[in-house]
Amino acid sequence: MIKGTVLKGVGGLYTVRLDTEYNGEATVNVRGRGAFRHEKLVLLTGDRVELEPNADGSFFCKSILERKNSLIRPPLANLDIIFVVIPCKKPMPSFEIIDKMISIAEHNKIESVIVITKSDLDDGFAQEMYRIYKNSGFDTFITSSKNGSGVECVLEYLKKRTEKDSPICAFAGASGAGKSTLMNTIFPTLCLETGDLSQKIERGKNTTRHTELFSLNELLGKEYNGYLADTPGFSLIDFERFDFFGLDDLFDTFREFKGSQGKCKYTKCSHTKEEGCDILARVKNGEIEKTRHNSYVALYEILKKKPAWKK
Repeated sequence: MIKGTVLKGVGGLYTVRLDTEYNGEATVNVRGRGAFRHEKLVLLTGDRVELEPNADGSFFCKSILERKNSLIRPPLANLDIIFVVIPCKKPMPSFEIIDKMISIAEHNKIESVIVITKSDLDDGFAQEMYRIYKNSGFDTFITSSKNGSGVECVLEYLKKRTEKDSPICAFAGASGAGKSTLMNTIFPTLCLETGDLSQKIERGKNTTRHTELFSLNELLGKEYNGYLADTPGFSLIDFERFDFFGLDDLFDTFREFKGSQGKCKYTKCSHTKEEGCDILARVKNGEIEKTRHNSYVALYEILKKKPAWKK
């Protein structure tokens, strides 16, 4: 059986990189089986697939292999690492949006790596964000695309992380975060378009239109394995319209909370305001960051109010 990885899909036509070359071809274009429509199956970028050749030498997708995870926005499967890109200025970062993104990743067993950008604009605030996310248990880096500082540290992390396996990685950030600029600095041959930041409303123009995987080996050299996903839509994190996860799952998406499991005074503690809550005690003594707990409370209120039929 011929196996491969979906690199991109446009208009129902998918580009698949084969695990082993077939008749001298490393990538082929395929369409899904007609039965996929009846089974309500949709091929996603990142999918592992089994292919079969047609009589004319073309291929069709016979089956989709089991996914590690799949995301709604962007449509992407089997993501292993997400580099969450946070600007320290222009625009000012929203901790709530950042932590929503991290919670979605945690729920889907995706490793979040925090990359703080534009440190040349406010190094003090960059250091404060570094402290918050490092203390919360995340690998965290401070970078500046303007002077190139910190980029080598991200590359070294990628090199170590891809030594033994071939993960799919993505960079994500709100509009204007400098994601494309940072990616162009780390991956000079990628040449992504970058949106101009509007000074008036401080929102970037999203120029990316579809999700596509690029080989890290081809981008960075033979020391690196796996794929880089260029992804639109991570900034559209709307828990009211989309079902990322439910209220019962929320606690486990904040990794620093896990040491408090079963330690609260009340069995059904919401960890938002109750007397005797271990989480609140740890926030008060500085063990858990206040911004992280604020994000938890905001998410709790959204998920608590969500109608049952939407859950």
